[in-house]
Amino acid sequence: MRHFWDLIGDKEPDIDLNFSGEYQAKAHKYTEVIFGKGTTFKAGTVGTVADKTAFGYAKNYFEERNIIKPNAEVARVSSGCVGIKRTTGQHPGGIIVVPKGREIFEFTPVQHPADDSGSDIVTTHFDYHSIDGNLLKLDILGHDDPTVIRMLQDLTGRAPTDIPLDDKETMSIFNSTTALGVTPEQINSEVGTFGIPEYGTKFARGMLVDTHPTTFDELIRLSGLSHGTDVWLGNAQSLIEEGIVTLKEAICCRDDIMVYLMKKGLPPDKAFKIMETVRKGKALKDPEKWEGFKQIMKEYDIPDWYVKSCEKIKYMFPKAHAAAYVTNAFRIAWFKVHIPLAYYAAYFTIRAKAFDAEFMINGKAKVEAKMQEITSLGNLATPKDKEMYDDLELVHEMYERGFEFLPVDLYKSHSTKFQIEDGKLRPPLNSIAGLGTVAAESIYQARLEEPFECIEDMQARSKIGKSITELLEKFGCLKGMTKSNQMSLFV
Repeated sequence: MRHFWDLIGDKEPDIDLNFSGEYQAKAHKYTEVIFGKGTTFKAGTVGTVADKTAFGYAKNYFEERNIIKPNAEVARVSSGCVGIKRTTGQHPGGIIVVPKGREIFEFTPVQHPADDSGSDIVTTHFDYHSIDGNLLKLDILGHDDPTVIRMLQDLTGRAPTDIPLDDKETMSIFNSTTALGVTPEQINSEVGTFGIPEYGTKFARGMLVDTHPTTFDELIRLSGLSHGTDVWLGNAQSLIEEGIVTLKEAICCRDDIMVYLMKKGLPPDKAFKIMETVRKGKALKDPEKWEGFKQIMKEYDIPDWYVKSCEKIKYMFPKAHAAAYVTNAFRIAWFKVHIPLAYYAAYFTIRAKAFDAEFMINGKAKVEAKMQEITSLGNLATPKDKEMYDDLELVHEMYERGFEFLPVDLYKSHSTKFQIEDGKLRPPLNSIAGLGTVAAESIYQARLEEPFECIEDMQARSKIGKSITELLEKFGCLKGMTKSNQMSLFV
């Protein structure tokens, strides 16, 4: 238990658990079953007035009263507003646990969110940072990866724990596109990691190209580098490019610091404290303390590049988190290589943020045209355009690998899930832009009861209006359906 807390037991434990976003609320509820009713509470947050907001308050105060003050005086007055409580909220996954025999009121008042006394959610009124040194906080976070893996298991019958983490073909996509059966020119990428968690973004793919990872350990190191702040850019990247270190020698995760220093002979408690200082970005914030640490490192012949690298770091990722994320990422990548249709079905269902059937299910040429259109916008591209571009890249890759979509179908398409059918993917109803999940689910449930007699019957039973009906007509979903089932009595 001592090692769980830390080397000398003077630091509170940090317990993080990732659940599927669909299951997160149940996991939160279950903490009450584990620890007992009245012992678990949502971790509250307090939003405070920031520097610029405070300056605006002070400036508006003087302007409304026609009082002319120099900016220096406005800044002086505004400094008294900085840090004042502005709003309260709740941590997305934090659960505060009160020991048995103690009351929450010994530590903090509690409140219902938005002053809704009827809510069964109770949050700590004080910011959790002010009490988490005395009370245990669990981070029970919602995550897409478990949801994707579960869908992949349901589609294929393959349990994630059965997937080999040393599969060479899967490992190869972090270096090349060969295992996907496409060339880099076809998908405009030297690696095959579009849509793979941790490694799918342009930034992460650039790291892969720079480092050419060939082992699971290197993937974990890259995950640490990508999640850290000022750990890769202007730091490890430059050291690797200059040949000073290799990826295996660079500081990637916070644990690397402690392990490296202990191997060099530093006492474990000193190595731990140096790691804690660096990983929080405090190396240069307390010069006197850091000078002491530097002197210790000098005594044990720690190289200058290592010390300077530590000084640049603002935040470091824990290796256990990186290992967990990479394990899930590799499992998902395995499906992309070996059972691709299942992978694309799961990705488009759960992770795609801007899938639009109009541009994506009608062939490669239309996808390429839309990609070119977004690229030509340059800095004028909206956040939604950028999200769509990410989805288009994966759709384009799917086409290049020889797979296709089936049309959206009123009776065959699911409301929200992509389905594998005859070696192709059938998009769901909500893949039509403008036809939201609520309307799609309503149509889906109505059609399960019995077939629609006509368009009017579909509208009435599905509770949809003219605009949704027009979208369905545009996609050919209502072909052959009459508007009404009433017969004319007169010719």
